[in-house]
Amino acid sequence: RGQVVADLKIIGKTDRTGTTVHFTPDSEIFTETVEFDFEKLNKRVQELAFLNRGLRISITDKREGLEQTKDYHYEGGIASYVQYINENKDVIFENPIYTDGEMDDITVEVAIQYTTGYHETVMSFANNIHTHEGGTHEQGFRTALTRVINDYAKKNKLLKENEDNLTGE
Repeated sequence: RGQVVADLKIIGKTDRTGTTVHFTPDSEIFTETVEFDFEKLNKRVQELAFLNRGLRISITDKREGLEQTKDYHYEGGIASYVQYINENKDVIFENPIYTDGEMDDITVEVAIQYTTGYHETVMSFANNIHTHEGGTHEQGFRTALTRVINDYAKKNKLLKENEDNLTGE
């Protein structure tokens, strides 16, 4: 238990790359349950495929009578995720606005797609972990987006100089 059974070894040549992980829970370690919610795990695996553009990832349920495999691969990354989230909504433009950048070893990706609805869906992630509470990076994004829209509106005389700025609420 928890001990290396054998060192990694080369077993032949291949053009394929990647890692395969097989996991079977040990009931002596996982004492509460060894049952997993496939749909919950599947949702997380799909989310990871969206968050890691180009990654191929699959999940297989080998439980008797429940056998199934789901494969995911999204070249569009988070832009594809935004389209997936909005697939049943009336979108204002077909393709999300997407940008990315890197500074001081920090990589940021942003995808935005406006809908005709009155409610927003904002999802932020740090290191592939959904930050349900938002956090300072989400607040920083909202502040920057609001500033850019206000600057654009003033430069293009959509907002008069003496009018209040738009707010990010």
